[in-house]
Amino acid sequence: MSAADPITGFREALTAAGLGAPPEIIPDGKIHRFRADNEKSGSNAWYVFHQDPPAAGAFGNWRTGETGTWCARAGGTLDPDERRRLEAHIRQARQAQESDRRQRHEAAARRALDIWQHAKPADQAHPYLLRKGIQPHGTRQTGAGLLLVPVTLDGRIISVQTINAAGDKLFLSGGRTAGGYYRLPDAPHHEPLLIGEGFATVASLTEETSAAGIVAFNAGNLVAVAKAMRERHPAAEIIVAGDNDRHTEGNPGATQAQAAARAVGGKVLIPEFDPDEPGTDWNDWLLQRRAPGAGGHHGE
Repeated sequence: MSAADPITGFREALTAAGLGAPPEIIPDGKIHRFRADNEKSGSNAWYVFHQDPPAAGAFGNWRTGETGTWCARAGGTLDPDERRRLEAHIRQARQAQESDRRQRHEAAARRALDIWQHAKPADQAHPYLLRKGIQPHGTRQTGAGLLLVPVTLDGRIISVQTINAAGDKLFLSGGRTAGGYYRLPDAPHHEPLLIGEGFATVASLTEETSAAGIVAFNAGNLVAVAKAMRERHPAAEIIVAGDNDRHTEGNPGATQAQAAARAVGGKVLIPEFDPDEPGTDWNDWLLQRRAPGAGGHHGE
């Protein structure tokens, strides 16, 4: 089917990769974005498709970093000229993807900086901060009351995370988060370096320990941030404060925290909860052990 109808074959490849398929496959050799089946918002999926023989394409998801390629004929049936054309198509697709990603990241970084510059210092009475029992630590908020946590890399803002009063979190569309972090500017001490996933987790631990807090934003980013900190601070003690995702298969919070600590010769801290206790992170753990009535929203 795919050899006789390349567009149908390519569409099937996208579906098999878990992306679904865009409304239309445009065979112009340019990069096209669409929303993947498992995405709630945005247009993180992409494809490039060439229809000239051998019909071939590439595809992927910017959010997950997954990529793939497809050809209408198996590689063994291609003659040398066709193989060279296929390799050129794939090379061009990858170059187009990287160029488009850089443009999206740069545009998002400009938007993030503008949002940050027009925001005001976060109110200590922001509902999220009150519920989590933490201080603002240099964060800001918009006129609409969204708490802003900047994502930084190499000394500049590359994106922002917004947190509303209910605790819902979003990153700026098109912005880069991989490798990005937020270092709390008001930690009493420069060491040890304490790396955690969420802002509330890191803020609460910094307030408890006076350690230099660094927000990695998600479990999958812990290794990259830990390595960046080790490169900047070769002799520093690094502690990775992981979440205890005990109800999630593979416990990604603890697993990624352990991997990050191993990668930099650091220590790892994982909160332990009683079987009947809710919560997954250190903010949950601390709130549950404070004076009665402190309360707490579970899950960073």
